[in-house]
Amino acid sequence: MSRLKIEKCAACHSDNVMPVMQIKDHSISGELFTISECKSCGFRFTQDPPSEDDCGVYYQSDDYISHSDTSKGLVFMLYHKVRSIMLGRKAKLLNQLSAAKTLLDIGSGTGYFLDHMSNEGYSVTGVEVDEKARAYSMDRFGVNVITPKELLQGTLKQTFGYITFWHVLEHLYNPDNYIKICHDLLDENGFLIIALPNHNSRDAAFYKTFWAAYDVPRHLWHFNPETLSLFAVRNGFEVAIKKDMPFDPFYNSMLSEKYKTGASSLVKGAFRGLIAFISGRMNIQNASSVIYILKKSLPKNT
Repeated sequence: MSRLKIEKCAACHSDNVMPVMQIKDHSISGELFTISECKSCGFRFTQDPPSEDDCGVYYQSDDYISHSDTSKGLVFMLYHKVRSIMLGRKAKLLNQLSAAKTLLDIGSGTGYFLDHMSNEGYSVTGVEVDEKARAYSMDRFGVNVITPKELLQGTLKQTFGYITFWHVLEHLYNPDNYIKICHDLLDENGFLIIALPNHNSRDAAFYKTFWAAYDVPRHLWHFNPETLSLFAVRNGFEVAIKKDMPFDPFYNSMLSEKYKTGASSLVKGAFRGLIAFISGRMNIQNASSVIYILKKSLPKNT
């Protein structure tokens, strides 16, 4: 299996990077991966991850929630319940903003968000790398979903009022390319919405190497509010609004508790999640996950 040696920070492009910790892939392989940090801006990334061609084996599990439609087990049942609630919250967020009701969802998975927004009156298009998830969303919901290759090759000719990455950017091997494409495809008054884990969160500080949202090696990039802003500005965007994701501290804490102790603990996980939730509500810089709402600021980089 080939590995990628990452030599420059994806946020500020500094080459002043050093390893800071090792994280175990708790969910699938059990392998150890190194987290490196940019000493110029604090951005973190997974060093020596599998190449894009070889990463598929790290997603091939019914226990990998974002590609699974199963409801077995407590964590999965909670995930699907929360997903239903969050669909409504995401729709409310978009409806509160003022842009054309055209949506491009990158990393659209099994299509539930696309379907929900279609029912809200939006014209929707998805981008999904997983063939089974792509087929599922098209067959079940009748939505248009293309491959990342088609997106990057310029297949789409229209522009969009909203482009969304719901916990997707951290998985992408060429994030700059995607953001540059988004700059082209986004209306001048449109919104780019990116949801990401925050490694500066209260729950990350408590669970350290057991923090579930490191999710190596599937998560390549580990942002915080400062480094996401640097990344955005470098690509012609500015962060207009930041919001927390209220369920993420509970989910991350319950799963982290399992990784740390070897057994699920709803009470301990919920307690730690509550502390993290309150901390994130008091200061968005400490939120477990952050929704960044971006607007165009400058011409895209060439």
